[in-house]
Amino acid sequence: MTYFIKSFVYTLCLSVFLYGCGGTSSLISTPIENIDSSPLKISELTEDELQKWQHLDLVNDTVPGMAVEKAYNEFIKNKKGKTTIVAVIDSATDIDHEDLDDVLWTNEDEIPNNGKDDDNNGYVDDIHGWNFIGDTYYEQLEYVRLLASGDTSDPRYTEAEAIYNREYQKYSGLKAQSNQILQQVVTANDAVSKHLNKENYTKEEVFAIKTEDQSLQQSVAIVKNIYGLGFESVAAIEKVIRKDLVNINNRLNYHLNKNFKGRKTNDDPNDITDVGYGNNNPRPTVKTESHGTHVSGIIVAERNNNKGIKGIANNVRLMAIRSTPNGDEYDKDVALAIRYAADNGAKVINMSFGKSFSPHSNWVNDAIVYAATKDVLIVHGSGNDGHNIDKNKNFPNDALGTSPEIADNFITVGALEPEYGSRMVADYSNYGKINVDVFAPGSSVYSSTPENEYQSKDGTSMAAPNVTGVAALIRSQYPNLTAPQVKQILMDSGLPIKAKVIVGDSREAKSLSEISTSGKIVNAYNALIMASQLANQ
Repeated sequence: MTYFIKSFVYTLCLSVFLYGCGGTSSLISTPIENIDSSPLKISELTEDELQKWQHLDLVNDTVPGMAVEKAYNEFIKNKKGKTTIVAVIDSATDIDHEDLDDVLWTNEDEIPNNGKDDDNNGYVDDIHGWNFIGDTYYEQLEYVRLLASGDTSDPRYTEAEAIYNREYQKYSGLKAQSNQILQQVVTANDAVSKHLNKENYTKEEVFAIKTEDQSLQQSVAIVKNIYGLGFESVAAIEKVIRKDLVNINNRLNYHLNKNFKGRKTNDDPNDITDVGYGNNNPRPTVKTESHGTHVSGIIVAERNNNKGIKGIANNVRLMAIRSTPNGDEYDKDVALAIRYAADNGAKVINMSFGKSFSPHSNWVNDAIVYAATKDVLIVHGSGNDGHNIDKNKNFPNDALGTSPEIADNFITVGALEPEYGSRMVADYSNYGKINVDVFAPGSSVYSSTPENEYQSKDGTSMAAPNVTGVAALIRSQYPNLTAPQVKQILMDSGLPIKAKVIVGDSREAKSLSEISTSGKIVNAYNALIMASQLANQ
């Protein structure tokens, strides 16, 4: 999994207050009268609203949520539905989390911890899922693996080399810039602390400093600008920059390191028949491996335990499958994970990962088609590159570029911001008239993280599980509907947004119908009504 690395220094240009940086681009704003018939949200969302905004709805709350609360209050009410298994193929999942531990899928055909493959499915003691990457944590990016192989005959070798050179230069520059900024922040803090004779000074004390010392003036100016960026203290910005440096160093030391060998499963990742590797523990290797836990909570977090959050779906069981490291996943692991989920009863699979190179994409495609034969719906995040994936390669997918779809059980989701208007599509979200089906809440999504904690995260990784949750609701309430029918319901029942939105790196103004197949944002309330109508026909 290529984690969503959004460098603080890179995106906010901290050098503005240290060095100054030129160049601005004007963004269009949508006049109220041009945004269909819905009003703009004028006031800021409260903390409670922001933590559940994907459950709210456009009509009543003026945010582009999915009307989940409305669906429960006005449609589902006390309807329990049929228990539905949802597989989350992702990084590790903290299955002991207080909001997940009572909604786990359990393999009833396996006797726990007896060291035997009781159900003869090839996986020993797979009680709540499977870990296809074992003790692996860091991994290279796929195009770095290609370069490390030295296979210059590969048709994408030159392309991979160009991307590598660009990315290595970018992150090397970010590392140098971040270290320089950090040093100046630390120096400024030390100077102000020394002048005020205290370590924990206040904003008011800084703004009251009068001095003719030019060096101190510069330090005071830096600290003032830190407050101007919204930080409560210099320590707060130091923490952000240091965290950013960890991500940057991980990119350089592992993801972009041609000599790094991360895999620890003793199998051949280029041999799909070499199976039986991994272990039965899908839990995190380190606490910061939080992605799978966050994704899972969005879908299945217990709704009635008075803790944390409420998942989108009720009466579901979580099958936790660890196949994605900190880096790019192997195609073999993804293909086998899909087959594992399909063979063990999952009706919906969530896949919040992706990459632009896929040497064994045929294995994954075969697994998608296999899942279709088992009536399994697969929900996939579109990716966080700000690209049009009709033109830029993105894996896995049910169609590459403008080629025909390989199956009708695969739905790809773009990400929305919690702000209705021209900026409602997240700037990082991939899009595509052919290859992105719908949009759903993806930014500032609050969910579970390891060790009974909760956090907001951004990404199409968050948009996909929101749709997975709605899909699971439909499959639970109307189990006779097929995976293709559920996909079509999700697309047809959404809210059509006719106004222009700003998309991608180019910041072009497009309509949702130009950047997705449906031109709509997912709506749980409408989806359940349409599902009811279809089921009763």
